Amino acid sequence: MDAAPYGLVEHAGPGVRRVLARNPSPFTFTGTQTHIVGTGEVAVIDPGPDLPEHVEAILAACRGERVTAILVTHTHRDHSPASRALKAATGAPIVGCVPLAIDDGGLSDESFDIGYAPDRVLAEGEGVAGPGWTLRAVATPGHTSNHLCFAYKEESALFSGDHVMGWSSSVVLPPDGRMADYIASLVKLRARNDRVYYPGHGLSVDAPGKLVRGFIAHRRQRESQILGLLEAGPAPIANLVERMYVGLDPRLFAAAGASVMAHLIDLDERGLARHADATWNLV
Repeated sequence: MDAAPYGLVEHAGPGVRRVLARNPSPFTFTGTQTHIVGTGEVAVIDPGPDLPEHVEAILAACRGERVTAILVTHTHRDHSPASRALKAATGAPIVGCVPLAIDDGGLSDESFDIGYAPDRVLAEGEGVAGPGWTLRAVATPGHTSNHLCFAYKEESALFSGDHVMGWSSSVVLPPDGRMADYIASLVKLRARNDRVYYPGHGLSVDAPGKLVRGFIAHRRQRESQILGLLEAGPAPIANLVERMYVGLDPRLFAAAGASVMAHLIDLDERGLARHADATWNLV
């Protein structure tokens, strides 16, 4: 991670630059990637965490240009907080996903950006445009309920946020994240014909269709694995994680447990599994 190009401007593809934030972790890989689309009049996608050095790097990358929109895929704290500082510096509107009501439904503000305040919320197919570029929202709930991807029309590209990443499958954390929605959103993307994905973490994905099909297969395999383990008898989530994720980094144990929970909730809703207190079993 020491060799990661923090603060530098990299050419990601036609009409696309990226700047990497210095927020590496087991959940963010080398950090959050902020993308800049266009020349002269530009859009900034996922300005990232509230790190002054990262905001300065974005502004330096756009020096001499006008930022006309700040787009946000979802409101995790590694993606949206810098939108406020960037708006203050440029006057550009914050556009994108809907805010979440953190105090409702058992959501915690630990992972979510409670200060996110968009000037405009985008529905499916709505977007923004500039000289030579058009970005339109593609609703992809699952990782979070408010997750959007942004389709770059002119280049048949997709800014995939955390829904499809270039280094790992996405974590689905209940109660806001839902496995059924996540898989349905993957199926939705599989039906598209995008040439390349620019994810929030990891490098560009040059064979997105293949990767999406692999992620769908991976989730279906995890579901089958859970059903197979429960055939042997009731089990708590921690026991399922131990048997499913052998050799897992201990720092990721809680996240793995949340993904297993998301699968179990989906199975419960489909009438295939149920739980009594902390123990799950087949119906």
